[in-house]
Amino acid sequence: MSAAARGFRAAFGYGPAGVWRAPGRINVIGEHTDYNDGFVLPVALPHAVTVAAAPRADGRLRFRSAQAPEAFEADALPEPGTVAGWAAYPAGALWALADTGRPAGGLDLYVDGDVPSGAGLSSSAALVCATLLAAAGDAPPAPEETALLAQRAENGFVGMPCGIMDQSASMLARGGHALFLDTRTLAAEHVPFDPASRGLTLLVVDTRAPHRLVDGAYADRRRSCEEAARLLGVSALRDVTDLPAALAALPDDRTRRRVRHVVTENARVLEAVDLLRAGAVAAVGPLLTASHASLRDDYEVSVPEVDTAVDAALAAGALGARITGGGFGGCVIALVGAGRADACAEAVRGAYKERGFAEPAFFATVPSPGARRLA
Repeated sequence: MSAAARGFRAAFGYGPAGVWRAPGRINVIGEHTDYNDGFVLPVALPHAVTVAAAPRADGRLRFRSAQAPEAFEADALPEPGTVAGWAAYPAGALWALADTGRPAGGLDLYVDGDVPSGAGLSSSAALVCATLLAAAGDAPPAPEETALLAQRAENGFVGMPCGIMDQSASMLARGGHALFLDTRTLAAEHVPFDPASRGLTLLVVDTRAPHRLVDGAYADRRRSCEEAARLLGVSALRDVTDLPAALAALPDDRTRRRVRHVVTENARVLEAVDLLRAGAVAAVGPLLTASHASLRDDYEVSVPEVDTAVDAALAAGALGARITGGGFGGCVIALVGAGRADACAEAVRGAYKERGFAEPAFFATVPSPGARRLA
C-alpha cells in the first residue's frame, strides 16, 4: 500500500478508490515563451505528487495533505478565488471539470508528494493533474485534454495566468526524452534526451529563494508581451520574424527587452531541439547559459541567489547553467560532466556561504514518465 493510500485511510477511516501520480517538471529551455504561443522543452521529474481519492455521493469535499497541516472541507464546490493555499489547486481541478460540463461530485482526497514546494518545479500543476485523474476515475480525459483542464483550473480558479507547459509536461512526458511542445498548435514531439548516456548529469540546484508568481510579477510580464504583440500587429510574439525592426517599432526600452527575450528564447529552443535530435547533448550547454543571461538582463526575473548559483556552477566547469521556471527564485539547472557534479555543488555551496545565503539543496535528475494511475 502506498503512503498516500495509508494516509487516506488514516484521515478518512476507509480505503481509497484509487491512487494517481503526476510528476513535477524541469524546463530545459524555453522560459516565458508558452504564453507567447512559442516553443518549450521541459522534462518530467522523478519527483511527483501522489493522490489517493474516493468519490462521495453527497457533493462534499474533504482534502488532506501529508505536507500541509491545513485541512480543507466544503459542503459544495466553492467559487473561483474563494479558496486559499494548497487546497485551491484540487478545488480548481474539480471546478474545471464542472465548468466544462463534467461535474465530478464530492471527493475525499489525500495528497502526498516529494516535489519541492515553492521551488519552481510545478508542484501545483502536478497536484491539479493528479486530482483531475482521480476525479475522473475510470474514464479520464485524454492526456492532452487533461493538460488543458489543468491550465483552466490554474487560470480560472486559482488566478494564475500560466501557459500550458507545466501541465503538458506532467501529462505527456516520456522517460529518457524531453517534450518539444509548440504551445500554439499543441503539437508535441518526444526528443531523445538522456544526459547520462553521454557522460553528463543534469544537476538541479534548489536555491531556496522563495518562488512566488501569483503576486503580480508574472502577470505583469504577460500583459507586457500581449501589449507588445498588439503594437507590432501580430497575434503573439512568436510571430515576430524581424527582431531589429520589431525593436525599433516599440516605444520603450523595457518593452523592447521583454520582446527580445521571447524572440531569442524561441530561437534557442529550436536550436536545442536540433542539437538533441543529432545527439549533441553537450552542445546544449551554451544555450542554457545564454537563456539565463536573457532572463536576467532582458526579462528581469532572476534574483541574487540564482545568479550566484549559475556563476558558481559555470566557474566550476558546468557546460551551461540557467534559472528554470517562472523566475523570482526557485531552481537552477546545470549541465555538467558526470564527474563534475559534486564539484559544481560544492562551488555553489561555498559561494552561498560566502554571501550569507541559506543552504541550497541539490539533486541530479533524469527525464521521467508522465502522469499515471498507480492503483
